[in-house]
Amino acid sequence: MTAGPREFTPLELKIDRAAHRWLARKPESGARAVAIECAVFLLKQAWACVFGALLLVAIVAARLWYPDDATLARNDALTIAAVLIQIGMLGFKLESGRELWVIVLFHVAGTLMELFKTDVGSWAYEADGVLRIGAVPLFSGFMYAAVGSYMVRVTRLHELRFARYPRVWLTTIVAAAIYINFFSHHFVTDLRWVLLAVVVLLWGRTVMHFRVWRTTMRVPLLLVFAGVALFIWIAENVATWGGAWLYPHQQGGWELVSPQKLIAWFLLMIISVVMVTWVYPPRTPDPSAEERVGRLGPGRRVTL
Repeated sequence: MTAGPREFTPLELKIDRAAHRWLARKPESGARAVAIECAVFLLKQAWACVFGALLLVAIVAARLWYPDDATLARNDALTIAAVLIQIGMLGFKLESGRELWVIVLFHVAGTLMELFKTDVGSWAYEADGVLRIGAVPLFSGFMYAAVGSYMVRVTRLHELRFARYPRVWLTTIVAAAIYINFFSHHFVTDLRWVLLAVVVLLWGRTVMHFRVWRTTMRVPLLLVFAGVALFIWIAENVATWGGAWLYPHQQGGWELVSPQKLIAWFLLMIISVVMVTWVYPPRTPDPSAEERVGRLGPGRRVTL
């Protein structure tokens, strides 16, 4: 395994061993084998998303059931819920201490962006509660941490490897430029389209290899970036409907978040991926492992 059992948390090791025992008797080819691969993929994705999913549930629950006249402000309740979720992730061994560092980095980088973006009016939060920095409630940083949690967890759960991955130092420079542009475009020329072109040139040939169960699948990395950006945009629509924050065009009543935000989320994915490579340096595919696990059935290699 790429990640290796030593990089699983203790709880994940128990789940992994139980899954291996149960799936060992299942067919290696045919429709049932395909169904098993699909089920394992969805379960791994759900497991990787657990932090963000729980936080999104808290936001929706606060919108539907939290009383407007409660002594504890809704934003403060969400901050407390986010802290409890993070404590639970560590207490129940759903995250490792190694991963916590990159998640904290996501939290800090996200909070700094929130402070600036709310100040220039890009979006706004309800002006209530005491657990805040300026106009930014503290739970907002946990939304970025949720993205970081997903990224580091999916890296080891799917044992990610990359063919033709760019130099990490070069990707770090591009990620820094993207982060700076999120601030600087309010004052000087917006370089997002130039940066997008650079991203396509830099990662255009990169292919991601990811383990499901018996199958190692391959997919262009840019397609993965786009897919995750779309997923985050959908979650963003749920969060703004839940009143976590509002864009200017939503002040008079909730409307769909502009699809243009997909570009912003796509570029944010680059920052996210680069941060994760600082914890899990990108590895090249192992030819012997590919031959051993890369088949759904005899003679059938699965490639996207």
